[in-house]
Amino acid sequence: MEKWDGNEGTSAFHMPEWMIQFADQKQEFNKRPTKIGRRSLSRSISQSSTDSYSSAASYTDSSDDETSPRDKQQKNSKGSSDFCVKNIKQAEFGRREIEIAEQEMPALMALRKRAQGEKPLAGAKIVGCTHITAQTAVLMETLGALGAQCRWAACNIYSTLNEVAAALAESGFPVFAWKGESEDDFWWCIDRCVNVEGWQPNMILDDGGDLTHWIYKKYPNMFKKIKGIVEESVTGVHRLYQLSKAGKLCVPAMNVNDSVTKQKFDNLYCCRESILDGLKRTTDMMFGGKQVVVCGYGEVGKGCCAALKAMGSIVYVTEIDPICALQACMDGFRLVKLNEVIRQVDIVITCTGNKNVVTREHLDRMKNSCIVCNMGHSNTEIDVASLRTPELTWERVRSQVDHVIWPDGKRIVLLAEGRLLNLSCSTVPTFVLSITATTQALALIELYNAPEGRYKQDVYLLPKKMDEYVASLHLPTFDAHLTELTDEQAKYLGLNKNGPFKPNYYRCLGFPETRESCVVKNFLLWNWSSFPLPHTSA
Repeated sequence: MEKWDGNEGTSAFHMPEWMIQFADQKQEFNKRPTKIGRRSLSRSISQSSTDSYSSAASYTDSSDDETSPRDKQQKNSKGSSDFCVKNIKQAEFGRREIEIAEQEMPALMALRKRAQGEKPLAGAKIVGCTHITAQTAVLMETLGALGAQCRWAACNIYSTLNEVAAALAESGFPVFAWKGESEDDFWWCIDRCVNVEGWQPNMILDDGGDLTHWIYKKYPNMFKKIKGIVEESVTGVHRLYQLSKAGKLCVPAMNVNDSVTKQKFDNLYCCRESILDGLKRTTDMMFGGKQVVVCGYGEVGKGCCAALKAMGSIVYVTEIDPICALQACMDGFRLVKLNEVIRQVDIVITCTGNKNVVTREHLDRMKNSCIVCNMGHSNTEIDVASLRTPELTWERVRSQVDHVIWPDGKRIVLLAEGRLLNLSCSTVPTFVLSITATTQALALIELYNAPEGRYKQDVYLLPKKMDEYVASLHLPTFDAHLTELTDEQAKYLGLNKNGPFKPNYYRCLGFPETRESCVVKNFLLWNWSSFPLPHTSA
């Protein structure tokens, strides 16, 4: 994938009343065979991963039913068949999971309660491609409560919770997803969301860029009626920059990935908890005393390293960025090159979003029973394709766990076939996903309600005031009370006492091309002043 570049522009942020009141690489897909005679919609149309944000493995499904959902005739209780899920009869179980998730997603529930009367998304027709889990179900139902019509597919072939997909289908959402899709299934599901008679999307919510890419390739005329794209993953954002650089981005796009509320919370705190969960569920291993190398010390790497260190593991870090490398050293980790420790480590974890971080040469040199997994967005970090050769034997141990065996008997334990570990093999914390999902919802509201011409055909960042607003929505959960600046203190710091408290160029961690290319506009949200949210100050 080419390197992206561009220029950042900033402008002063006008604080709306409601805020004042509330203080490129080719995708390696699953190699499972598809049905004979079924024509593939695409073999390699995606340049990167179908992996990103929020999901969990479902271990409740029966493996006895091998019939493809595409070959089943299913209807919900209202007689609709506009969906394709594993088993619509699982809807009741999925509904219970969604209800549990709602308790940990306070901001979305607050927006739903206060905005459903106003319907800021009335007339919006949103086509989405994200992980289909209890958490994203809450987001989808919130968008529906705000007036939107939605059609949805999964961005990850392993991350769909079948019972949740069934619950959404039972509620009337056209959902096309199931756990364990083939490559052919993946693109078929996206196409069924987009290509439907009598329904034209006017908004895109994407996670990884595959949906956007598919529409560009197959239905480019649809962009004449699409008002904007909201993208929340590293890979998807890179794709948008590529389109922008080439002059092919024909609608405005919001980069949610580089919002502080995404980088700092979803990437850091989510991974700090879910890395241990994913490894435990798949391997039942003990972490104390294990030697681990974490490739990349961005926010994801920081979270993984902190968790493993706390469990007593000996943690090494590889890094290309001197700043992140220095952070790793000052946090007490030894900075190494992968070649220096590859023979001795017990676990290898990739967290870079890059390609070929762990190559066949590294895999050949690993010791027996080394565990190899990926926590970065893309499944290109581990060269899994190089392991699919005649001299190596693949042995399935359990769901998402494979032994890859060398001729001399050495084996490695490969998790999720190199795809995102936490999203494919375990659960992720609901509360932290509430933060990202709220940011996505607000970005959709802004783009949909923006007057024509306000946003150009460019990639935009949410301003810091929006990050601060989303964070504030979650503080009441902790009974937290914000301190307020006095007029004298605000004047001394040169700030508005109601914020924003960080400049627009502030990032917890961003890619150079992101900092240079993203445009921060005056973010004038649809007027929410009729139902101000409660302030968190004492």
